[in-house]
Amino acid sequence: MRMLIQKFMAVLLGFTMVATSVLACSRALWNTNGHAVTVGRNMDWINNMPADFFVIPRGIERDGLVGTNSVKWKSKYGQLALVREGAGVMDGVNEKGLAGHMLWLGTSDYGARDLTRPAMSLGVWLQYCLDNFGSVAEVAAAFEKDPFQIVTTKFDGMKASTHLAFEDSTGDSVIIEYQDGKPKVYHSRKHTVMTNDPVYSKQLEKLANYKGFGGNDPLPGSNAAADRFVRAAYYLQGLPKASNNRESVAYVFSVMRNVSQPFAEVDLKAIASGDPHNSPTRWRTVIDLTNGNFYYESTLSPNIIWVNFKELDFSTTSGLRKIDLQGNNLIGDSTKAFKPAKVFSVLKPE
Repeated sequence: MRMLIQKFMAVLLGFTMVATSVLACSRALWNTNGHAVTVGRNMDWINNMPADFFVIPRGIERDGLVGTNSVKWKSKYGQLALVREGAGVMDGVNEKGLAGHMLWLGTSDYGARDLTRPAMSLGVWLQYCLDNFGSVAEVAAAFEKDPFQIVTTKFDGMKASTHLAFEDSTGDSVIIEYQDGKPKVYHSRKHTVMTNDPVYSKQLEKLANYKGFGGNDPLPGSNAAADRFVRAAYYLQGLPKASNNRESVAYVFSVMRNVSQPFAEVDLKAIASGDPHNSPTRWRTVIDLTNGNFYYESTLSPNIIWVNFKELDFSTTSGLRKIDLQGNNLIGDSTKAFKPAKVFSVLKPE
């Protein structure tokens, strides 16, 4: 019976490659606590989303993986990243203290491929930014110039469709979305929350309807991306001032847990109709950019582990290293738990 359901799900996913917000993640940046710049993100997905910690050294030659006119670069900065095999870097921070997160945006429009323009696969977009930029200001300046095209493909049976959020140790923030084939850049310290659809400008418009943000509507409670956006913004602005590192991390974890989604049976009818459906939170992270700690919590484990990226060796000769997070019983500071690793595969156009 389970096999039949899995096959049925696979067929239904093929019909809903664009409309659903199945990778229903959330990101919240706390840059006003007077102690530490701290950011959290939830990874929500319809099925298991295994990811492992990788230390990725600087000085590596890379390619955008799209063939003709593919972007090529040599990484300037090493990074600590959460990587899903076959997808690539999904969440990470580089040695300069620039952190980035890839979240689903079903309405992304990367435009038709123009072979006269440089381009890269969606699967290396976040890694490219962490490889090359040392601050949010650098990211914003680069994408305001529309430097290249993004080429997407299928992921878990659907058209991959994402936007990116970045923050740095100064508390600056930027969100990058592609609409009508062009990047839209939202650069401001005030842009502290990101979820999924609709596009960011519409999210900000909707937020203004709620109490605490200029409107009269009560706080919404559903799992819809727009509702999670409002709740994250509401609870973030209500946090007390942190007095130490421990509190800044704990308070952001509390916001991320509030906008997490519980485990639930998959609604096959909702998938078939193209409506949003339950996407349980699989893991969450909190990054303390001031003190250098990257925290990870699986929703299948009672343990929180962390790595201090300021203590890592990112030199080219240090090699690629990994912490296997699947079924691992690590707890607490795991900075010294990395082992040599093979190169991981990333999402690339077929």
